[in-house]
Amino acid sequence: MTVIRSSIIALLTFAFIAAGAAVASAASANAPVAITASNWKFAPAEITVHVGQPVTLDLTSAAGVHGLQSDDLGLAATTIVPGATKSVTFTPKKTGTYVLHCTIPCGPGHAKMAIVVHVVA
Repeated sequence: MTVIRSSIIALLTFAFIAAGAAVASAASANAPVAITASNWKFAPAEITVHVGQPVTLDLTSAAGVHGLQSDDLGLAATTIVPGATKSVTFTPKKTGTYVLHCTIPCGPGHAKMAIVVHVVA
């Protein structure tokens, strides 16, 4: 009886772990992409997304007010301020590499502040 009970417990434990792994995997595929703006850079500086799949960006600022926008990607003009997270969702329509520059003048390094978005199949 103890062997059967132990086997059932082990089987249930395995089933719960397997189910949890499937949920985590599915969730990570749709997880928001966290992007932090600071003085004259975005981190990460490059991201890769898939064509035809909605992408949510969680945008925050560690320093200064910044902006991000792309007509090509369908990313609406967004202002990023310190102390707040702004979530924006877009669905890329075609593959390619897109360079998005900060849209709000933010100081001497503003002209070089960009994030590269790779859209793949």
